[in-house]
Amino acid sequence: MTFEPEELGQSRADLADTLKTLRKRAGMTQTRLAQRCNMSQTKISNIEGAKLTPSLVDVELILRALDAPPELVSQVVALTRTANTEWQDVWSQRRTGLEKKQNELAGFEQHSTEFRYFLLSMVTGLLATPEYVRASLAHIPGDHSKAITKKLERQSVLYDTSKHFTFILTEQAARWPFLPAPAMAMQIDRLVSISRFPNIRLGVIPLSGHLPVCPLNTFTVYDTRIATVETSTGAMVFRDHRDVSAYLNEFTTYEACALFGEEGREQLSQWADQFRS
Repeated sequence: MTFEPEELGQSRADLADTLKTLRKRAGMTQTRLAQRCNMSQTKISNIEGAKLTPSLVDVELILRALDAPPELVSQVVALTRTANTEWQDVWSQRRTGLEKKQNELAGFEQHSTEFRYFLLSMVTGLLATPEYVRASLAHIPGDHSKAITKKLERQSVLYDTSKHFTFILTEQAARWPFLPAPAMAMQIDRLVSISRFPNIRLGVIPLSGHLPVCPLNTFTVYDTRIATVETSTGAMVFRDHRDVSAYLNEFTTYEACALFGEEGREQLSQWADQFRS
C-alpha cells in the first residue's frame, strides 16, 4: 500500500465518518452496536468522533456487527491501516519545537513496559552522554536547550525496574565518530555501565563474521502496540498490528546476531580502548 502524507493526516476523520455512516445506514444505535461488539458505548462514541483511532480488530468487529458486504470491508480495512499510520516530518517538528517530540516520546515511555530499540547508525538519547545529546542537535539551527534538557530527563525511565528494555546497536551505531575520541570512549563506557542494569539487555552486532540480514532503518517497538521507524527526513509511527508484528520479527532476527552480557561488554570495552589509544 502506498501512503500519501495528506492521506495519513485525513484518514482518521474519514474512518470515523465512514463507520458512523455505516452504523446509521444499518439503523443501529451506538449502544446496540457496542453490545454486539462487546465494547462500551463510550468507545464507539470516541471512535465515531475521531477521538480514538480503532485497531484493525476493532474495525473488523464493527463491520461484522453491521453485516457489511465483503467489498466494503476491504475498503474500510485499508482505510483503517492508513489511519493507524502517522508520518512526522522533521521540518514540522522543528517548527513546533523539538521539545514537543521529546514530550511525545516520554508519553510512549510512560504507557509502555516492554521496549525494543534497534539502533543502526547512532546511539539513542536514552543511552547518550550529555555531550552526545548536544552533538546530535548541533546541526539544527536555533536554541535547543529545552529539547536537550528533556532528552536527559527522559533517561530516568531506565531506572524504573517495572519497565524492561532491550537495546541492539550495530557496530556503526556504537563506533561512529560523532564526538572527539576521548568523548566517544566515555560514551561507550556509558553503554557498558547501562548494560549492567537489571532491567536492561544491551547487545551489539559487530561487523565481523556473517550477517544474514541487512537492516535499513533505526526503529523502536513499544510493547506490541506501536512501532516507530526513523528516516533521514522524519519518522513513521505504525499502530497496525501487522506492521508492529513485522518489526518485532525483524528485531528477533537481529537479536540472534547480537552479543549480550559479558561478550557484549567485552566488545564495547575494546572499542572504547581503541578510541583512547
